[in-house]
Amino acid sequence: MIVSDAFAGKRFAVLGLARSGLTAVEALLASGATVTAWDSREEPRQVLVGRSGVDLADPVGIDLTGYAGVVVSPGVPLNRHPIAEAAALYGVPVIGDIELFARARPSLPAHRVVGITGTNGKSTTTALVHHLLQSAAIPARMGGNIGLPILGQKPLQAGGVYVLELSSYQIDLTHSLDCEVAALLNLTPDHLDRYADFAAYAASKARLFAMQRVDHDAVFGVGDAETAAIAGWEAGRRSADRVHRVTGEDLLELQPNWPSLQGPHNLQNAAAAVAIVEALGVTRAQWQAAVPTFRGLPHRMERVAEVGGVLFINDSKATNPASAAPALAAFPPRPERRIHWIVGGLPKGDDLDDCAPYFGNVAAAYTIGDAGPLFADLLAPHMPVRRSEMMCEAIREAIEAAHPGDIVMLSPACASFDQFRDYEARGDNFRQIVEALTNPDSTGESPC
Repeated sequence: MIVSDAFAGKRFAVLGLARSGLTAVEALLASGATVTAWDSREEPRQVLVGRSGVDLADPVGIDLTGYAGVVVSPGVPLNRHPIAEAAALYGVPVIGDIELFARARPSLPAHRVVGITGTNGKSTTTALVHHLLQSAAIPARMGGNIGLPILGQKPLQAGGVYVLELSSYQIDLTHSLDCEVAALLNLTPDHLDRYADFAAYAASKARLFAMQRVDHDAVFGVGDAETAAIAGWEAGRRSADRVHRVTGEDLLELQPNWPSLQGPHNLQNAAAAVAIVEALGVTRAQWQAAVPTFRGLPHRMERVAEVGGVLFINDSKATNPASAAPALAAFPPRPERRIHWIVGGLPKGDDLDDCAPYFGNVAAAYTIGDAGPLFADLLAPHMPVRRSEMMCEAIREAIEAAHPGDIVMLSPACASFDQFRDYEARGDNFRQIVEALTNPDSTGESPC
């Protein structure tokens, strides 16, 4: 666990007691702070009942005089929740666990930090950077939005690198994180329920670079105008050798050797990762030997099975059309290879325009969830469509239609909350049903 004497003797409030919130409580207590903790759910509050140094109270309704900060879960919508106004009345900053990490850095052995953000590809790029650093014998820890609270990680020895995946919500709650290398992969409209408009969302991402010293490195994708604009702004205040715009074109000939990094989106993810680790001193020979051994992450173009020549891919993390489009683009059609696309869930919009350039790669679509009827109508003019409604039925129908060489791919282009707890539960369900349908038990019973 990361602790710091910077917190000793101070009082903090922690609002939201999921993984990052509970870890923040533990790190603050271990650092000698006292904590007022709260969650709207009773179960996580019960974990802290009777803990020395912890009071249970909603910080919205208490006197915050003298508090050093209110540590808020990234899931708390600051544009609608009263905590921002309550804290402002007492002049108390609203921060997140990443800001606590930033404040703890002077207490840690000499190290460097990588911060990676963007609408899509953050987790894959973060995991790849971590893999490349470890392969080059550079001590590394991974944390942040990837699901690993950074304060819960064991501190690195001198010379190590902390690799952080950062959502816009986390950046909003961070004020002093100076990354030695920061990266913005791409920007597409997302999370607009939390921001006034797309420009405000992009401005949130841009703050990652505003917190950097100008002699530190900044890496940018080149696929959209908003990212390019931020890159141009940073190029105006840094020396040319500190701004790295990556396309991946120089890696095209290597990509066929990277089974977990197929498709144009992963080419750019890999290019960003390479630029990041090269800025940290990793040589081409080192990263070129390590990339082919990268196994990828669950629910992100994850190859879950290959049965009878049919490849099954779990891309449940594709929660909007912009993130599903690269998955469709990853497999251009050949006579012996077409995609059977399982798509749908809780829609984030009313079109699939981002996916439209790749409709020709699809043999058939199998629509599920709340978006199923809408998506079926949108796709019917372009491809055969089965209105499957449920995941199990979609997989069964796709298996019946697929030929050797084909791909059955879950890339929903939607959130999961109509039928599943989260995208991970949806991806796990896909994997389990594929296993059951392709390896029936002795009873021959179908899971559908």
